Amino acid sequence: MSETRRRPPGSTDVARLAGVSQKTVSRVMNGEPYVSDEIRERVLAAARELGYRRNTAARALNLGRFHRIGVVSLGSTLYGPASQLIELERRARAIGYAFSVVNTLEGDDSGVARAVESLLEQGVDGIVLSEPIDVGEQLRIEPGVPVLSLGPLPGLAGPDVIINSPSNVDAGREATEHLLGLGHATVWHVAGPGRWWASRERVRGWRAALAAAGAPEPPMLEGDWTPASGYAAGRVLAADPEVTAVFVANDDMAIGVLRALAEAGRAVPEQVSVIGMDDIPAAAYLSPPLTTIRQDFAASVAQGLALLVERIEGRPGASAPDLPTTHLVKRQSTRPPKEKT
Repeated sequence: MSETRRRPPGSTDVARLAGVSQKTVSRVMNGEPYVSDEIRERVLAAARELGYRRNTAARALNLGRFHRIGVVSLGSTLYGPASQLIELERRARAIGYAFSVVNTLEGDDSGVARAVESLLEQGVDGIVLSEPIDVGEQLRIEPGVPVLSLGPLPGLAGPDVIINSPSNVDAGREATEHLLGLGHATVWHVAGPGRWWASRERVRGWRAALAAAGAPEPPMLEGDWTPASGYAAGRVLAADPEVTAVFVANDDMAIGVLRALAEAGRAVPEQVSVIGMDDIPAAAYLSPPLTTIRQDFAASVAQGLALLVERIEGRPGASAPDLPTTHLVKRQSTRPPKEKT
């Protein structure tokens, strides 16, 4: 004999237990205004007690929205992109939106378009491009929903595109100005991959600071964000006695640079000052502790999602807020250059 399945609780059950109308339950579950805090809490408590869950599909049909944000990600485990993705999920959930992620592969030029199509098939109200890189050709997205790019993706075009970029130019400038301010004649740079917009922006900041100070621009080295590529660049820098200051585009590569300099007998910071970017948790515990530039990922994501949700919900758009400022974290890997004798 088969066991009779119990009907899942519905909004009428919640209304009965809470002692309110079904319309009030709907207002509470949809986050609508004009419901007192006492009534809202009573309805939510009843829903929790009964194990009630909203019918998201039905709600999407009624409202014409899915209340879901889709994210296109490279699936990177690097500190910056991973931190940004975590903040995206937390912030979306905090403002009442579900969250879907589709990962692409770096070097797959058609991957972004396919990821966007996959998200649209799942049903989303807006899309976030979380780690924009150059896809080699103009990327035109016409998904019929707003698109937020967390950076100025080269060639990105579309009828409803929002760009909300972290302060990578400012970060590159601030790192370089710190080293120049200590008295170094110029600053070498180990950049990230050229396809990443974040890498290009940091290069722009480095060059702008050098130009403003009238300092010569040394040849730039390029890595791939990993400690191994930083180590390879560090071996090149260690062989040049003119190198006294290095700005590395992220802390992971800076770890490799520190290792290469140590192996070559170039003391940090006595002979070479090194500054990174990201302020990964290990940065404070390196030898020496790494001076770095910290970015406020939480603030950047919150600002971007606020703009996206305004567009999704058709609310009057406020002027874009100021972008988060970067923060110089001074530790023991930078100091004034040793005077030549």
